[in-house]
Amino acid sequence: MDDRVHPEVRRTATEIDTMEIRGAATIADAAARALRTQATESDAADAEAFRAELRAAARALYETRPTAVSLPNALRYVLRGMSSTTVEGLRQNVVESADEFCARLERAQADLGEVGANRLRDGDTIMTHCHSTDALACVEAAVEQGKHIEAVVKETRPRNQGHITAKRLDELGVPVTLIVDSAARRYLNDVDHVLVGADAVAADGSVVNKIGTSGLAVNARDRGTPIMVAAQTLKLHPGTMTGHTVDIEMRDTAEVVDDETLVELGNPTVQNPAFDVTPPRYVDAIVTERGQFPPESIVTLMRELFGEGTSEPWAEPSARAEP
Repeated sequence: MDDRVHPEVRRTATEIDTMEIRGAATIADAAARALRTQATESDAADAEAFRAELRAAARALYETRPTAVSLPNALRYVLRGMSSTTVEGLRQNVVESADEFCARLERAQADLGEVGANRLRDGDTIMTHCHSTDALACVEAAVEQGKHIEAVVKETRPRNQGHITAKRLDELGVPVTLIVDSAARRYLNDVDHVLVGADAVAADGSVVNKIGTSGLAVNARDRGTPIMVAAQTLKLHPGTMTGHTVDIEMRDTAEVVDDETLVELGNPTVQNPAFDVTPPRYVDAIVTERGQFPPESIVTLMRELFGEGTSEPWAEPSARAEP
């Protein structure tokens, strides 16, 4: 890692990489705060050195989770605020942009929760997959409205993030039934909604989320169970408007099987994709802090927020200039 990167940024990058910091909104918040620290602690001699230092810090963060689109969206928001020509001015630019981003992030989840709660009726049972603070915000808002909600929670192998969801729902007073992932179809007739989050939403309305989401969505559609995706606008992937595809992160195989067991099994090839892609035809609604949208209309919101494309302000100027 670049020597110019502050230790706090290094620590944040490591914790994002190892999933100690997880969840799209949490990752975005941590990244913005890390850049703020880089700016406040910088002893850069001039404006160009300061800009280069911030780009280096942003790259260190960006490279940890290439598919977590909230991360580059957070970095863009903070870096694009650097308009001054002096070190002190740039420092203030970053601090203000980071603070504004984190404040908007906090409000966005509450606003999203209110929108999503309107789709949940008193007495509904939901099924969840993985752990999504956006999805939980919908449930929390519904509970605050006085609605009784119950949940069937998939454990979500291999890291069992569903356990985090189960604990949080219990804290909200929501009765929870925890099931193994392969039992999902068995219980779909007992639920009123499938409620999931998203790591990224593409321009065509496809949803990138924890591996297993796509299979759950196909089964839900077959059973006639509506699928609601809760995703703040920071999870929209503007690059997909210009033809970029979403890379699927492959995680360490040790999450699936330890080395000793692997040998006992005859050293089979192990694959551990972190995400899959759910086509828009299996999604009923994408809920954001800006309202709810059918998946095919999400590109309209993207254009409103990002224009027709995006850039990588953390790249060195020479790299951005290359064709």
